[in-house]
Amino acid sequence: MGLSIPVCIPVSRSVSTSGAALRAGILEAIVLGGHLLLYPSGVRQEKPGAAVGERAPVLLLHGFTDNRSVFVLLRRTLGAGGRRQVEAYNYSPFTRDLRVTARHLARRVEELCERTGQERVDLVGHSLGGLVGRYYVQRLGGDARVRTLVTLGTPHSGTRVAPFLDAHPLVRQMRPDSEVMAELRAPAPGCRTRCVAFWSEFDVLMAPTGTARIEHPDLITENVQVTGIGHLALPAHPSVIAAVRRALDGPGLAAVARPGTASVA
Repeated sequence: MGLSIPVCIPVSRSVSTSGAALRAGILEAIVLGGHLLLYPSGVRQEKPGAAVGERAPVLLLHGFTDNRSVFVLLRRTLGAGGRRQVEAYNYSPFTRDLRVTARHLARRVEELCERTGQERVDLVGHSLGGLVGRYYVQRLGGDARVRTLVTLGTPHSGTRVAPFLDAHPLVRQMRPDSEVMAELRAPAPGCRTRCVAFWSEFDVLMAPTGTARIEHPDLITENVQVTGIGHLALPAHPSVIAAVRRALDGPGLAAVARPGTASVA
């Protein structure tokens, strides 16, 4: 099983749990307002850029009904100084099967490796994007291409939130009893990708909240608990962004002896 590493946002000791939840809710509202303004800028698929940096390139994967605009701040930080190529992949808003999207992601990763001359990439996925990345890594042989998979508020064991949305096929695939979840629970011996899962007790889209942790005996995992941050704020909060950067700059696969021993630098 993976190692749980808490990343705590400083909060006064006098603040109660309900107070922290209120603060997280206010932050969610602020982030939502800003994201609605930026959303139109991320509708179009971006054009591939010239290769920069010597580190593994990073591909960002957005969540359900979202687009690449959610990663404006994260992308800026990860690409600062030209140390790595950072790109975002917009999958179709008409997607009905995350497994099809994972196959499209496989082709996108191959193109990115060929264009940058790198053999492996890093993936960062928010919400559903993390599941798409994990399915590619675990079920489609993507571990040969993906060095590190970082997920932010991803329902790795399925979520029971919003049952009224079950009419949408993608939402049904995110339920605990779906075929996709059964596939991800299946054995994955020899998987080479290092997985880092960020989760928060104030993520209202994760029901239960612990579903955003990766619990799989065959995967090299780190579960990072974030305090005082909700679902929408995960890819935008400075503390989480800094932790994601440290995770990508952290120990390579050669430094990991066995599942559960990896650590964030």
